[in-house]
Amino acid sequence: MKKIYVLIIILISLSLIGIVIIQVMLIKNAIRLKIEDVEQNIQLAVVEVGQEIAEQKGKLPTMGFSKLYPEWPYDQFLQLPKPPTVAQRYNPTQVYEKLRRALQKYGLKNTSFEFAILNRQNVGNNYEMQTVNFSKLFADTVHNRTFWFPLSAPGGSIAEGLVAEEELWVLVPNVKTILLPSLSWMIAGSVLFTLIISTAFFVTVSTMLRQKKLSEIKSDFINNMTHEFKTPLATISLAVDALKNEKVLQNKEKMEYFSVIIKDENKRMNKQVETILQAALLDKQDVQLDLKAHHVHDIINSVMDNFKLQMEDKNGKATVLLDARNDMIEADEVHFTNLLSNLIDNAIKYSKDSGLQIHISTVNAGNNIRIRIEDNGIGMSRETVSRIFEKFYRAHTGNIHNVKGFGLGLSYVKAMVEAQKGKIKVDSAVGRGSIFTLEFPLVR
Repeated sequence: MKKIYVLIIILISLSLIGIVIIQVMLIKNAIRLKIEDVEQNIQLAVVEVGQEIAEQKGKLPTMGFSKLYPEWPYDQFLQLPKPPTVAQRYNPTQVYEKLRRALQKYGLKNTSFEFAILNRQNVGNNYEMQTVNFSKLFADTVHNRTFWFPLSAPGGSIAEGLVAEEELWVLVPNVKTILLPSLSWMIAGSVLFTLIISTAFFVTVSTMLRQKKLSEIKSDFINNMTHEFKTPLATISLAVDALKNEKVLQNKEKMEYFSVIIKDENKRMNKQVETILQAALLDKQDVQLDLKAHHVHDIINSVMDNFKLQMEDKNGKATVLLDARNDMIEADEVHFTNLLSNLIDNAIKYSKDSGLQIHISTVNAGNNIRIRIEDNGIGMSRETVSRIFEKFYRAHTGNIHNVKGFGLGLSYVKAMVEAQKGKIKVDSAVGRGSIFTLEFPLVR
């Protein structure tokens, strides 16, 4: 069964990783295609504006000289005025507006851009016209993209060969920022559904592990219950068989002895059944508390009186220091007695082979009373301390059933402490015993 759980987790993990990788690849591919599409539209806009400007360069101005005729001699033709450059024909605002309208035409309305007109005939390839940030942004070839178009007079025009060799350069800073609005829905949707799938995966795995844990708890509970009921039933069966013996029937003392055994074992079984029923009531949250004002010290003394025989049997010693001046709390006497009894009973159960010592003390802490129950037993590991109040949880002792119980006692204690507006804390270390600290509000 364990291998199946591991296999399922591995398969689901691989599927989730595969989905994430595919999503990332699809997004990257979509971004790449979108960048190509944007760059193509920008280039089309630049070409459109460039062709319009180039056509104007192919036309000579008609003012200042007479109309040209084909029969003019060549030397007179060379005396014509030099055709104006783009910078002489247009100002930067006019070129900017042409480019802006062209970009808007191709669906790039809010695209930021810089432009320049380069004259190749100038020394050092200086710019005839440029926007303020063009030269600065042009140096960044990683994030910014540049597009150009040669501004040559159309072939066959009268200005062919006479106009300056110029180029239109357009620079778009960080093309990827243009894509964010159009791809944001796809990226957001991909991230959202990936998170949903991841959440479903973790919920599924946690549910599987919880079910596995519940299955183990169920098996442990059945085994523990079998051990708990098997011993008293066997004892009762032996006692009943003994009562059928003629010698026992004729001996009044033996009759009484076996009758007491049957009665004690019956009480023991009833107590175990009551524990299970209490756990069922806690699950349904159907416990009805009869809250009244009680003196904590009286209940502690009563509980310790009930454990005198068990303490003597273990050769143990109990120290009770009731130093709280005010010990009046609002509690259910039965459940408060039971939770203290469970803690004392655990201290005795998990004691060492010899030298059992239990120290109980009370002090006032503000408007609360603090009850401290300390023992020198076998103690608990850090893992056990973190899970000690879980229902059915019992510290692992291998296959040895050396400590009886269903693992319900401390879960009941915690539930009853909190139901009576109290708090409980445990400190323990292996081999050094345990300390349970309870705190309840005082009656004002």
